[in-house]
Amino acid sequence: MREYKDKINAQKQDYYKDRFYHAPETKKSEVSSTNFQKILNEFKALMQINEAFIENDFLVIKINKDDNLKALNLAKDLNFLSFTELVVSDYIKDGYYLIQYLLLNLEEKLRLQIQTTCNINECLNSGVSVYKGLNWSEREAYDMLGIKIINHPNLKRLLMPDDWFEHPLKKSYPLQGDEHAQWYEIDRIFGKEYRSVVKEENRDPAFVDDKDTTKFGRIYHEVANGAQAIEIAYKQEYQEEEGVMFVKKIKRNDSKFIEGRR
Repeated sequence: MREYKDKINAQKQDYYKDRFYHAPETKKSEVSSTNFQKILNEFKALMQINEAFIENDFLVIKINKDDNLKALNLAKDLNFLSFTELVVSDYIKDGYYLIQYLLLNLEEKLRLQIQTTCNINECLNSGVSVYKGLNWSEREAYDMLGIKIINHPNLKRLLMPDDWFEHPLKKSYPLQGDEHAQWYEIDRIFGKEYRSVVKEENRDPAFVDDKDTTKFGRIYHEVANGAQAIEIAYKQEYQEEEGVMFVKKIKRNDSKFIEGRR
């Protein structure tokens, strides 16, 4: 049986006392004398390896950008037949993208991560010719982060409209969208001249107008939809006059607090 822990006000408690808490870095271990040693030797014989280690049961290999196709072809020859994920991270502030190819060898139950970097003004070779699953992954990376990929069979936006301006997952992209994003639907459907008619959209997710009774409700100040807001607080009876058939209307004054079980 699990140890009992008091759950009173559990949702109000902070999991971390430090508001700037960062999870500790995962442990990295040496490749030597492991099942990955032979695989690493194959890569070293074919290309320059900048760094290699084991992390979270992955063999992580860091290579140069121009060797990505060599590395993917070799990985497939070594029976890493399943491409599972392409991860692209934005380090544009430092002038580059981090690219990670996650591969799986089902027969030997081994996982491989090939890492490389690509400067923002450079291009990355497409790996679709090796792993077909990279097709949409590379399109998504281009669409969301703007990384330039060459020799892709159909490099176009995957999630955003073709005429969308910029790339939404860049760290430099405004959290509430730029001007193009704010007026996209109005400009496309009605034209820019309708901006003054429609007015600017409120994009603040925390915005609440307690005077707008068509979109918001205020506890102890409840009124009918669209009615005038009231300032005097009252405790509402939650059974309307018509009510539900055969259900007794509940009165607050008739309620009782049960102190314990019978």
